[in-house]
Amino acid sequence: MKMAAHSPLKMVVAALCTLALAGCAGFPTSARQVSQAEPAAPELAIQSWQTDQGAKVLFVPSEALPMLDVRLVMHAGGARDGDQPGLASLTSALIGEGAEGLSVDDIARGFEDRGASFSTGSYQDMGVISLRTLSKPAWRDDAVDLLARVIGQPTFPQDALDRLRTRALQGLKMEKQVPGPQVEKAFQRVVFGDHPYGHADSGTLESLPGITREDLRRFHERYYAAGNTVIALVGDVSRERAEAIAAELSAALPEGGPAPEMPRAEKPAARVTEHLTFPSNQTHILIGGQATWRGNPDHAALYVGNYILGGGGFASLLTQEVREKHGYVYGVSSYFQPMAGGGPFRLQLQTANDNADQALGLTMGILRDFIANGPTQEQLDNAKANILGRRALETADNGDIIGQLGAIGFYDLPLDYLQRFNRQVKAVTVVDIREAFQRALDADRLAIVSIGPEAPRLPQGGKNETQGQDQ
Repeated sequence: MKMAAHSPLKMVVAALCTLALAGCAGFPTSARQVSQAEPAAPELAIQSWQTDQGAKVLFVPSEALPMLDVRLVMHAGGARDGDQPGLASLTSALIGEGAEGLSVDDIARGFEDRGASFSTGSYQDMGVISLRTLSKPAWRDDAVDLLARVIGQPTFPQDALDRLRTRALQGLKMEKQVPGPQVEKAFQRVVFGDHPYGHADSGTLESLPGITREDLRRFHERYYAAGNTVIALVGDVSRERAEAIAAELSAALPEGGPAPEMPRAEKPAARVTEHLTFPSNQTHILIGGQATWRGNPDHAALYVGNYILGGGGFASLLTQEVREKHGYVYGVSSYFQPMAGGGPFRLQLQTANDNADQALGLTMGILRDFIANGPTQEQLDNAKANILGRRALETADNGDIIGQLGAIGFYDLPLDYLQRFNRQVKAVTVVDIREAFQRALDADRLAIVSIGPEAPRLPQGGKNETQGQDQ
């Protein structure tokens, strides 16, 4: 039934809406205010201190949910493998498989019975241990106590090592049947060479069989030390309780200080091309090289510029030109990956074998032009609006916040990093992007790594790599 124009229900709804809007200071209530509104920068009231054992603690109280998230982040990633690729990955995977006086089943039931979840992870820079638990003391305290035993007294059982090693070896053999992992590892090796980032952190068929329980113990003792750890806490607990939890976890870890600083990776001296022959219907191509690092003052300009170039999905230049306009590729994207000791620029595309030459030539031409000229002002304005609007969602829940805290602590970023980054994004200019890309990238010194039946060829015509592409 159609409601009368001035029905009581409609009047009540209107009144409630008015009251709701009136209670929201700064909420736009006119078309003009909406057009002038800007997304708010994520604001986290981060508290920080150091434990007696040297662990760095970052804490954000949040009463939104009766939960507590805990994350320990160590300088214990694959870059610390040394001459044993896969050591960090296996160490991380075996934490939780057994602890002093506890079997893997005891650990799993212990967390599950308390409504808690536990996980570990290993990446190039870091090892990560995570716990999510209810904040009610009856559940929280037992879960934290169990976490302390698991991280401080892992036993690395031989049967678990054998099982996980066999699984890892099977995974490596399966990777040889598909092109993606092969070209990824080749790109990593070509870009970083002998640098600690240059090997596959998942290990190799040759390295994994030689890793022993004693190797795992030594790695844990050195790199899971309290002085090498960031403890991030987000949730419904007081500062006093957060300090007690951090102190308990820190005291449970091995004693020791920070890992040695990661050496800075070097940029390539010349263009390197490598092709892996593989009987596939598509050719995978990776283009890039060492280009940045955590703490690079050009980070915001590179981030915004790459959003325009290849990081903005269907709005990006590469997708619009190489996929939508010419139809050469199934997918194309790019990004910078800043890490402690460096970070690659990666541009990746997949294309039918018959289009590989044209796709590579057009892509290199777009990249070369972007390095030389940067974006247009319109492209920059649109990118800023999209980035800033999306940034407000990056601290939408505790799971998002704990990830941000871990990164801020691990990379020693300022506590107001998220607000600073938003301000930097707003201030970026076309000139900033152009100059930042020219400092980071040289199209003639980037690696081109591919996999498929035949190596893709750049068109003839010197540096004008787009020559002939529209014919």
